[in-house]
Parts: sequence; C-alpha cells; structure tokens
Amino acid sequence: MKSKNSNKSKLTHREEEIMQIIWKLGSAFPKEIMEYLTEPIPPYNTILSMIRKLEANGWLAFKKFGKSHQYYPLVDKKDYSQSLFSKLYNEYLGGSKEMLMSYFMKEENVDIAELEQLVKELKKAQKNNQ
Repeated sequence: MKSKNSNKSKLTHREEEIMQIIWKLGSAFPKEIMEYLTEPIPPYNTILSMIRKLEANGWLAFKKFGKSHQYYPLVDKKDYSQSLFSKLYNEYLGGSKEMLMSYFMKEENVDIAELEQLVKELKKAQKNNQ
C-alpha cells in the first residue's frame, strides 16, 4: 500500500499516535482508537476532528457502516518510517554516515561487538539477495 503523495505534511504527536493505532489494528472505528490513546485523552469530537483531518490529508480512508466510519491507512507504516528516517538522516545528520554511527555509538551505547555482529548480518543479507 503505497502513499499517493509521499510528501505529506508532518504529523502532530497525537496524529502519529492515531496512525500507530490504526497501523497496529489494520482498521478501526473512532471509539476503538480512543481505547488505545495515552492519557490525557481528548474529547471524542477532538479525536474525530483529528481523524477527519488525517483522512482529508490522504493518510486515511474509511468504509461506511450506517452512520459509523471505520478508518484504514492509505500510507504504509514502513513508508512513513522511511520518510522520517530519511529526514532525520539528511536534515539533522547532514547525510553523514559518520555522524549516524557516532550517534548510535555515543547516545545509544552501541559497542564495537554489536556493530561487528550487525555488519555480519548485513553482509549475509546482501549475499542472500544476490
């Protein structure tokens, strides 16, 4: 499921939380979405407005069941994740592999043994894909 427009607007924290819930469930009615939201949970009408905005911006579509709408994603979680990572990598790390590795080494406490294992796995995956 590819996005029609991969240049979508940035999601707010709560919009992203709604998308995460829908990605996890596959599809959901607004009341179901509310069951998974973190506290403090905004009023139902506020959540409904956010969902409708996501739909208007091409993130979601819906199936109608009487007066109810069941929403489903139009954008894959993988596509969204790749877009976020690409933005982080290019805009905040200047596209620098060294800065990326430095970040993981310092901030995430990744040690050399973990990196060596990762390199082994990447080489194996690359070999299997050839």
